[in-house]
Amino acid sequence: MKKIAIIPTLLTLGNAVCGLAAMACASKIDSAASAADSDPYFAWSGWMIMAAMIFDALDGYVARLSKSASDFGLQLDSLCDAISFGAAPAFLLLRLGPGWQPVPRLHQALAVIAALYMVCAILRLARFNIETTLEPTNQKRFRGLPSPAAAGCVASLAILRGSEQYQKWPALNPELTRSAIEIWATLGALSVALLMVSRVPYPHLTKQILRGRRPFRHVVQVIIAVCVIVLIWELALVLLFWMYALMMPLRYLWARALHRATSPPLTGWDDSAPR
Repeated sequence: MKKIAIIPTLLTLGNAVCGLAAMACASKIDSAASAADSDPYFAWSGWMIMAAMIFDALDGYVARLSKSASDFGLQLDSLCDAISFGAAPAFLLLRLGPGWQPVPRLHQALAVIAALYMVCAILRLARFNIETTLEPTNQKRFRGLPSPAAAGCVASLAILRGSEQYQKWPALNPELTRSAIEIWATLGALSVALLMVSRVPYPHLTKQILRGRRPFRHVVQVIIAVCVIVLIWELALVLLFWMYALMMPLRYLWARALHRATSPPLTGWDDSAPR
């Protein structure tokens, strides 16, 4: 290795720095403190993971644009992803369930799920390094839930947990919302951890939405989606990430069920045939 692309490398390292910042913010969350004191750190930790996702998207784009993609960049990207989308969401997950700490067994279960999440993210990244190539044409679909999307599921819940807006919604009880987030974060993290190491195909959304020529209605749908995200971004982030994570397996299972139903049955030995 003689030369290194400076800008893509700095963007990739910025990904890791955001992951470290997310863990630093999550470490300041005190279960004994009031919600007003802890909520901002939930939001900041979640937003740092979102910032890491932006750096992760930019480094690959800049590398392809400057034709400086390399094996070094691929390995460095996975190492930084292991921090930002493996260790950081797992550590944040431990803080998303502070109400469970008085019950030792439940808190131990939460720690096991967080460790499993980090392990699955690392396995997912290692498998991706083996299976992927530097050719962008081979990355139209992912095998298993991408680790940034899984981290986005946890981060979006932390942002919702730390947002002041949901507490002002008259239809929601803040205490019930916090309890629901704690329970869903734990069970949902277990689900996305298993989906990361699965073989369920996931589409590359940015390539499908932004690249190529699309009909006019596609542009209108994208504009409407952006407006909805801007208006209710706290809830929209949760819906977007979790719908992407959970709807694809349901669609995959539905497609397989239809394929089995329409496939002709295997013919056995015909006793009436002449021998």
